Amino acid sequence: MAKIHEITTLLEQLAPLRYQESYDNAGLQTGDANAEVTGVLVTLDCTEAVLDEAISKGCNLVVAHHPVIFKGLKQLTGGNYVERTIIKAIQNNIAIYASHTNLDNVLNGVNTKIADKLALQQQRILVNKPSTLMQLVTFVPVENTEKVLDALNQAGAGNIGEYSGCSFTVTGTGRFTPSAQATPAIGSQGKPEQVQENRLELLFPAYLQGKIMEALKQAHPYEEVAHYLYNIENQNQEVGIGVIGELAEALTEQEFLAYLKDKMKLQGLRFTSVGAKKIKRVAVCGGSGSFLIKDALRQGADALVTGDVKYHEFFDAEQRLMIADIGHYESEVFTKEIFYAAISKSFSNFAVLISEVNTNPVRYTF
Repeated sequence: MAKIHEITTLLEQLAPLRYQESYDNAGLQTGDANAEVTGVLVTLDCTEAVLDEAISKGCNLVVAHHPVIFKGLKQLTGGNYVERTIIKAIQNNIAIYASHTNLDNVLNGVNTKIADKLALQQQRILVNKPSTLMQLVTFVPVENTEKVLDALNQAGAGNIGEYSGCSFTVTGTGRFTPSAQATPAIGSQGKPEQVQENRLELLFPAYLQGKIMEALKQAHPYEEVAHYLYNIENQNQEVGIGVIGELAEALTEQEFLAYLKDKMKLQGLRFTSVGAKKIKRVAVCGGSGSFLIKDALRQGADALVTGDVKYHEFFDAEQRLMIADIGHYESEVFTKEIFYAAISKSFSNFAVLISEVNTNPVRYTF
């Protein structure tokens, strides 16, 4: 039987916790990581009703997009829905795990799901995240180069976009003198040595630093491994917020609104008009994405699909961009499908269920 930590490890491979925003609280919020999983219920929000559903269906792990514990708790007296939810989870031995802005910030996360629902082509991240990459430089005897490169690649180094196994190699001469206490793989104690070595350079996601360094030390033949680590300011094309892509064909304003309502299963939406302009390039951001209006304009988007737009923010469209506010819940509800697909693909010895509880606190009338 799988343990809870095996599920959370899988989810963190999809959306590393390192990529969550500073204000966020993603990760395991309640429960024993070493407990065996009896069933997983995936949801957008974890509420008391969702926990009741988990109990009735025999699930002891709830995976949610929104963290139920977002700010610090000073007491657990049941005074609000957050406290009552946590109390119920603890009383019934239910673990709660949240994958929030870290899932917003990865390719194949929340925003890719929206883009897929809209069948956007040529998808790319709208605003790439800087300072999430590192570079490793190390020196390896020529005959050991492939072994070390293979170990580093397996650990996650050398992946750039759609390309894997990326590295740079240049050959030179390494010089060293082992001390009397050394146990050199090449050379002898107290004698200067020269070795034909390759200088290897590889990029890797910063959150993998520990894993990369362990792989290097395990595969490298030297007792002391010479290496440099650099923080890279380059933007990471696979990490960042929002997605932008293009519709198969340009649509009029009314055609696009009808298309959006159909694909996203909407009861209604708020939008800014662009008049006779057709909609072709579309930017999307699940949840609250009005902070991306200027970025969407800068990248030539004809529409920005998001939620939680304030009155004065609609003016920022400058009549050049349709802002389509479809609602916070409506823009992220399909996140459940991401969790379901990832977990059910890797684990088959317990039930993975999509919550049937509508956790949207907003109701509509016409």
